[in-house]
Amino acid sequence: MPEQAADQPDTNKPSQSAPPIDSDEITEEGVSDSENGLRQELELARNKADENWQLFLRTKAELENLRKRTQRDVENAHKYGLERIASELLAVRDSMELGLNTAQEGVELAGLKEGFTLTLKMLTQLMQKFGITEINPEHEKFDPTLHQAITMQESDKLDPNTVISVLQKGYRLQDRLLRPALVTVAKAPDKNAG
Repeated sequence: MPEQAADQPDTNKPSQSAPPIDSDEITEEGVSDSENGLRQELELARNKADENWQLFLRTKAELENLRKRTQRDVENAHKYGLERIASELLAVRDSMELGLNTAQEGVELAGLKEGFTLTLKMLTQLMQKFGITEINPEHEKFDPTLHQAITMQESDKLDPNTVISVLQKGYRLQDRLLRPALVTVAKAPDKNAG
């Protein structure tokens, strides 16, 4: 083999600028410690991902069960929501039936009137207990949100837009209108009539 010139580098010798050998030693299988570390990290990440997936599936199932339970509760509330008031109404019905049976037996009118008065009192107390209030606006200012004007009548005694008489009482459930009061409303007398 010819001798190399002194100014040409020897290509068989390692160069001074070659990168240093990694501090991780190559194992017998040809896998470095850093690769083993990466594999362990990957395994930990997979385990964590599997735990999170299982947690997600459990949470999803719990939410679905909660949704079904809530839907069932709402259905029951709609179905049986009137149970309390219905059981209280039975006492009013019983009182009315007793009054009718007594009337058929020929009881005097005063006793029948007293029975109906007590029944009405029971019904009024029941309605108050459940937040049902009466709207009886006689001689009050007409309010279209609570009253329904059936007729208008001239009046020189009452101001215009004042309720003269109540044809049918209205009722509210808490703040919600159940039925408006049917009323006759005052209007100013026609000065041209006559």
